[in-house]
Amino acid sequence: MSVVLDALSQGYGTSTVIDGLSVTLRPGITALLGPNGAGKTTLLRTLATVMPPRNGRIYIDDVEISGERSARQVRDRIGYLPQDFSFEPKMTVADFVTYAAWMRGVPATQWRRSVDEALEMVDLTDRRRSKMRSLSGGMRRRAGIAWAVVGRPRLVLLDEPTVGLDPRQRLQFRKIISGLGETVVVLSTHLIDDVGAVCDRVIVMHGGASRFDGTVAELEALGRDDLPGHSSLERAYMHLLPEGEQQL
Repeated sequence: MSVVLDALSQGYGTSTVIDGLSVTLRPGITALLGPNGAGKTTLLRTLATVMPPRNGRIYIDDVEISGERSARQVRDRIGYLPQDFSFEPKMTVADFVTYAAWMRGVPATQWRRSVDEALEMVDLTDRRRSKMRSLSGGMRRRAGIAWAVVGRPRLVLLDEPTVGLDPRQRLQFRKIISGLGETVVVLSTHLIDDVGAVCDRVIVMHGGASRFDGTVAELEALGRDDLPGHSSLERAYMHLLPEGEQQL
């Protein structure tokens, strides 16, 4: 699996959010860092084929995504968890994840095994019969992660996946993501601790463009002691922001 963005531009109405972004993604865990409005969510929506490119090209598994027909060819290979996801309140957790398996084209004979595997990954096996509406915020987030990984899609897109998770659950999340070694995983986050713990690569976005693209170690090396932050990664991130945004 590979994902190629070639001079991608994207936006809403007359507003341009991403401007000429070129990136190649391969198996491994890539973090998207950047302030609100940097274009992270728009990029994930584009990768999920929710939005066709405005300009430029996007290839997923060598298929150019130019419209709905080509998007349908690859959607069964994509698991996408938006920051705010909806569900039918009366659904059980198992029903919710089974629905994701059906949408992803997992054969019906494999639904039970795939759902069981996904729920075990997120530590929700004992809540499989619980109604989604009865879950805490953290449990709903974990159910959403199960939605994204059921059937082991080859491209997993996660928008702020650890929001609402307590420290133990965040450690569980890191374990889940670390187990997707042959998958292209892209996660948007504001939690730099998660980046340092599980990510192979970091893309720092600002103003719809990439200001940094490299390994965690390469980013960490940019940290300066005179910048705010509790770790070298945080200071490196602040270093990449425009000067007027470097103060907390």
